[in-house]
Amino acid sequence: MTANENLSYSLTAEVDVPVATVWRAWTENDHYEKWSYSKPGSVSLDATPGGAYSATVVTPDGQEFPITGRFIDVEEHKSLLMGMDVPDGEEVMRLDLVELGPDRTRLTISQTCATKEEYDMAKEGSQMLLDSCAAYVLKI
Repeated sequence: MTANENLSYSLTAEVDVPVATVWRAWTENDHYEKWSYSKPGSVSLDATPGGAYSATVVTPDGQEFPITGRFIDVEEHKSLLMGMDVPDGEEVMRLDLVELGPDRTRLTISQTCATKEEYDMAKEGSQMLLDSCAAYVLKI
C-alpha cells in the first residue's frame, strides 16, 4: 500500500437520463456553468485531450476561487481525466460514466490527494459537484 492510497476517494451517483445528457453537462460551457457553482461567464471548457479549462467557483458564502487545468484524456460519453492546477503542480480527478440503460447513467468521481487537508476539501467539493450535477441533468 502506498502512502496515498488512504487519501483516495470514489463517489458515485446514478441518474435517470441518457449518458449523452450527463456528458453535455460536463463538457459544454453553458451547461457546466449552471450546476458547477461557477460565476456566470467564467467557464471555458475545451474537452479534448490537452485542452484547457477554467472557471471561477463561488462558495456558498460568496468567496471566489479561480480553477484552471487541462483535460488529460477524453473518451466521449465514457470518461474525463482532468488535471487541476494547484500550487504544488497538478491534482488529477477522474469522471467515469457508465450507461446502465437507455435512460440511466452512473457517474463516478475519483481522486487521489497528496495530503489529508486536500483530501477533505476535494472530497467535500466533489460530493457537492456530484449532487448538483445529478439534480441538474434531470432538467436538461
